[in-house]
Amino acid sequence: MNQLAKELDRYLAIRRSLGFDLSTTATTLQRFIDFAEQQGAEHISIDLFLRWKKASGHASQQTWVGYLGIVRIFAQWLHGLDPANEVPPKGLIPYRLRRPKPYIYSEEEIRKIIETAAGLPSKSGMRALTHSTLFGLLAATGLRVKEALSLNNADVDLDQGVLTIRRGKGGKARLVPITGSVVSHLNLYIGERDRLLGFVPQAFFVKEGGIRLNGGHARYDFSTVCQRIGLRPVLKPRYGRHGRGPRIHDLRHTFAVRTLISWYRTGKDPSREMLKLTTYLGHWNPEHTYWYIESVPELLELASRRVIGPSTKEVQ
Repeated sequence: MNQLAKELDRYLAIRRSLGFDLSTTATTLQRFIDFAEQQGAEHISIDLFLRWKKASGHASQQTWVGYLGIVRIFAQWLHGLDPANEVPPKGLIPYRLRRPKPYIYSEEEIRKIIETAAGLPSKSGMRALTHSTLFGLLAATGLRVKEALSLNNADVDLDQGVLTIRRGKGGKARLVPITGSVVSHLNLYIGERDRLLGFVPQAFFVKEGGIRLNGGHARYDFSTVCQRIGLRPVLKPRYGRHGRGPRIHDLRHTFAVRTLISWYRTGKDPSREMLKLTTYLGHWNPEHTYWYIESVPELLELASRRVIGPSTKEVQ
């Protein structure tokens, strides 16, 4: 283990002790440091980051902007210990933020996703149990993947039907009420999970051995399921390779869009209801929730009808 790898272990240990959830950060930095070791690098440099990017294959600019941010924070910490470490500048990867168009799953697609996840193979059956329940919860509540995977058993109050999100986006906490059907499914998951493990784990969503499921495994298995049901092109199996197509985060978009559509169709006033959805989803600003109206044609059409009335063709 070289010095960079030792410092990475120390860096992650210190940040975890402060309460940070570093599943994505740890995976990204470990890949970067593994590359640095292969290159014989003893310090972080701009050139080292760019060579890593070139050697890592295809990924979106948005993804690499995220990786750059993770490496920058680590590099800043290392630079304070040894100025020989360079901090890559923010604008190293030019990128103009553009929110990808959300994929809205049909009810049939969600059903297939959950059913196919329930058939994922593993020694004890924990993989299938956890992923099918996780995907169902995301579809039913619109939680972010990280929020769901950060849940502990103590955060899931099935008597009151409430989930406690302790660290949402930006560290913001909130309470998320859940329906009776979701409560029933989570009760079944807990009973079967604890039976398979033989003990009660601290984390709510776990893999074999009661270890907390991380975002990398969840996204990999979601892409595997989507390939099997034809929502993504089939790729050769390789962890960390998700391919292109509908994303796990689109389950959150689907929940939000369906909620908005139901308001329009039942005559509710979205302008009055929007703050509820903004709070429920944990958005910082209602504008982030209104974005769905502009990005989904059906919602935009419903909103237009509310303002200008039905089209002439419909009236005739």
